[in-house]
Amino acid sequence: MFGWFKKKKKDEVAPGAAGQTTFEVESPENEAKPLVDGLARTRSSFMDRVESLFLGKKKVDNDLLEELEEILITADLGVSTAQELLECARTMAARDELADSAALKIILKEKIVAYLEASSGGHDLNMPDSGPLVIMVLGVNGVGKTTSIGKIANKYSRAGKKVLLVAADTFRAAATEQLQIWGERIGVDVIAREAGADPSSVIYDALDSAQGRDCDVIIVDTAGRMHTKVNLVEELKKIKRVMGKKIVGAPHELWLVIDATTGQNAISQARLFNEAVDVTGLVLTKLDGTSKGGIVVNICRELNIPIRFIGVGEQINDLRDFEPHEFAEALFTNN
Repeated sequence: MFGWFKKKKKDEVAPGAAGQTTFEVESPENEAKPLVDGLARTRSSFMDRVESLFLGKKKVDNDLLEELEEILITADLGVSTAQELLECARTMAARDELADSAALKIILKEKIVAYLEASSGGHDLNMPDSGPLVIMVLGVNGVGKTTSIGKIANKYSRAGKKVLLVAADTFRAAATEQLQIWGERIGVDVIAREAGADPSSVIYDALDSAQGRDCDVIIVDTAGRMHTKVNLVEELKKIKRVMGKKIVGAPHELWLVIDATTGQNAISQARLFNEAVDVTGLVLTKLDGTSKGGIVVNICRELNIPIRFIGVGEQINDLRDFEPHEFAEALFTNN
């Protein structure tokens, strides 16, 4: 038993996550890992080094800022993001607006929160006027895409929604079987065909079948391969056309799953997929397995695509709604 979820009321949505679908755990069984624990490796490589740098230092000078820049870059905030943060600090220091290193830490946190909020705020889910919400999920092999789909489906199911999963990642070995196992585990239906079947035909048949199932949410697992750019674009466009023919406006949401441990490569993947199909949300997995969780900040600043969920562990509840303030607080928390 994995516990159950309920949808939060509108006025309970966390700051910076306006309009997003958020959930809370009602059962203590298999409780989610605290976010501060999930970000422990990043915090130790980032905030512990920042604290050591600031220890005993009052004056904010060029030497301190240069060392801070190195820390920001090695935490995978990215060169341009780090430089922008430091340029702000240098400007404030020149105007005597930074009393000491403690004030600099506050400014650093505020700027990071601003990046996170700018990406996440105002990006409501594209809910249909009627019929099911159709979510198309993409991601290259190995990022944890199918597992993330299972965990997301569990959230919706525990919120009382009738969920249908569609196994259209037909070219990855065992992808269909993996999704079917998730379906059995969380008690939702899965529509699948034989391995190697054309993804678009699988989706067409699945959405046709869904018409009589009275579903609230349909989640489609697809695009597990990294093609050449031309093939990727054409296949994804075809899949989108097929969805739109069967259900008006589908896919309503298009989420890309990316592995946070891949650092800057994650941004390259996001750009490629976004150019192809206009990604509406990101799911970042394996944040607990990297010391470079600053990639979250860089993704928000570089891409301006809202992060819907972050994965901070292996348990079913460890895929968390992304809330900018909560993330920043966990990142800047002192042990």
